[in-house]
Amino acid sequence: MVTAHPLPEGFTEIEVFAIGTALLVEALLGFCLNGLTIISFRKIKELRTPSNLLVLSIALADCGICINAFIAAFSSFLRYWPYGSDGCQIHGFHGFLTALASISSSAAVAWDRYHHYCTRSRLQWSTAASMMVFAWLFAAFWSVMPLLGWGEYDYEPLRTCCTLDYSKGDRNYVTFLFALSTFNFMIPGFIMLTAYQSIHQKFRKTGNFKFNTGLPLKTLVICWGPYCLLCSYAAVENVMFIPPKYRMIPALIAKTVPTVDAFVYALGNENYRGGIWQFLTGQKIEKAEVDNKTK
Repeated sequence: MVTAHPLPEGFTEIEVFAIGTALLVEALLGFCLNGLTIISFRKIKELRTPSNLLVLSIALADCGICINAFIAAFSSFLRYWPYGSDGCQIHGFHGFLTALASISSSAAVAWDRYHHYCTRSRLQWSTAASMMVFAWLFAAFWSVMPLLGWGEYDYEPLRTCCTLDYSKGDRNYVTFLFALSTFNFMIPGFIMLTAYQSIHQKFRKTGNFKFNTGLPLKTLVICWGPYCLLCSYAAVENVMFIPPKYRMIPALIAKTVPTVDAFVYALGNENYRGGIWQFLTGQKIEKAEVDNKTK
């Protein structure tokens, strides 16, 4: 008879089950929505535009986040991490790679929308492809640093998934966190803020508000903000006094990004929504617009 693995320290049976269930739901829902975004881009010719290539980049990154969450959910139901220390390092790298690529791609979409609405310049395929490649290579650079000794990947408080180790709060962690947050959160956030503010001003002049210009940045701050706040606090104070179950909450919030992004950048995009509808029903898009409008 196989006995169940003991509960992680600081968690009850129902808390472990609840976290695993939340991760599983987030993974399945986000993967289905972003998978639909990817398949629709591949199947519907009208969607294959340079601007939508950047939306595709977000969807690919978010699918990666969902796969990462699914592995964490499976481990949570087992009550332990079954893939060893090497698996932990790979899981941490994969989680950071896809998360940072998603953030960078969101900033790229903001940059594209600014030029579309404010300068009336049309994005070219070569530029879109270069931006997509840069977003992923930039994310890969920062994600590999903990594997090389700058920063470190270790287990989350539940010990069924892995991320950046913020428990030590030493100089190595602080310097990496400062650089990481500057280049992968503050700068993308600034790009999104200035781009959407300019677009908002343009909409005010014309009186034609084509989409909610505050939604993309709010999504970034709400989904990633709690996790960034926890890591930043760990740079100045010991966060280990916070119960493990509460330290898991920012990670759970961050895993909602794929689902939220799907509604903001694909299902909330009139052009993309029409393409998805065409893929699902076979009905042709009556009016193909390539301006990434978000309702």
